[in-house]
Amino acid sequence: MAHELKSDKINMKALAKVLNVSIATVSKALRDSHDIGPETKLKVIEAARKLNYVPNPYASSLRKKASNTIAIIIPEIADSFFSQAINGIESVVAIKKYHTLIYLTHDSYEREAYMFGELASGRVDGVIMSVASNTEDTSHIKALQEAGVPIVFFDRVFDDLNSIKITTDDLHSAYVATTHLLDAGCKNISLITIKGYPSILSAREQGYQKALAERGIQPAESTIVTCSNKYNNENVEVIKDHLAQAKPDGIIATVEHLATSTYLACDEMQLNIPRDVKVVCFTNQITAPILNPPLTTILQPAYDMGKQAAQLLFDHLAGKVPEANKEIVLPSMLVVRASSKF
Repeated sequence: MAHELKSDKINMKALAKVLNVSIATVSKALRDSHDIGPETKLKVIEAARKLNYVPNPYASSLRKKASNTIAIIIPEIADSFFSQAINGIESVVAIKKYHTLIYLTHDSYEREAYMFGELASGRVDGVIMSVASNTEDTSHIKALQEAGVPIVFFDRVFDDLNSIKITTDDLHSAYVATTHLLDAGCKNISLITIKGYPSILSAREQGYQKALAERGIQPAESTIVTCSNKYNNENVEVIKDHLAQAKPDGIIATVEHLATSTYLACDEMQLNIPRDVKVVCFTNQITAPILNPPLTTILQPAYDMGKQAAQLLFDHLAGKVPEANKEIVLPSMLVVRASSKF
């Protein structure tokens, strides 16, 4: 193993690469964290000794000093929700005279975990984040928390992480949207969603199913359509196939980019919105009122979520440690437009 590196000095990233484990695993093992098994700890410690690994004293000192910088970690910036959330965060950061580093995971767990390894060097004082849709293993997040870096989550959160969480009422919002379509005369409503683990996806599905159950409707598995979490033409094809086979008269899209895919699919299938299919989407898209037809949206309080997340992070940095696993839920609003009218 040692022959793979010729240098007499090795950093944590290189050590993790040689061992074929994550940086978080190396960090935890060297700190004797209870999250790591004894065999893995021994493997890491022995490799560190053989490869002359020496902890970086500069990085350690950075963790003890204020960098006056916070990290914002989000899946993407093209989504109007995240753009507005950043504006809310910046409204607080500017007053505090801090800097922000914006990291885009592109909805990739691998990129997210790598970014956390970089942040372990003490580059930032705190983190505000919304997790990638395919993040299931949270060890990289817990490792940074154990290193003393406070993290505030907004929108996409994990219930098993002890941290401050700012969310919106996704279950209720999906329930209201589904009820709206039922009241508009829809009898066969589909939910168009994306692959992933975040709580928002399951909450929106639960709200959809709850509204249908109250009307005595038992949705088939085929009424829930899973698309890619990327902006691509595949989603249009998936929705077109669903429209042809299931023939829904109502659609709820759970994320912003699926509104565009739904409109394109309906156009290519020569289906009229709202006469043939009524559409509602979770989106803060500023162009929603000028689409053809104007899009009915579940409008999330993105700016306020970002602002509150930043205020709570700075409270933590100032020594006001919040209660563990604190969650603040802000209400969303259904804005009815022509895409779903009777």
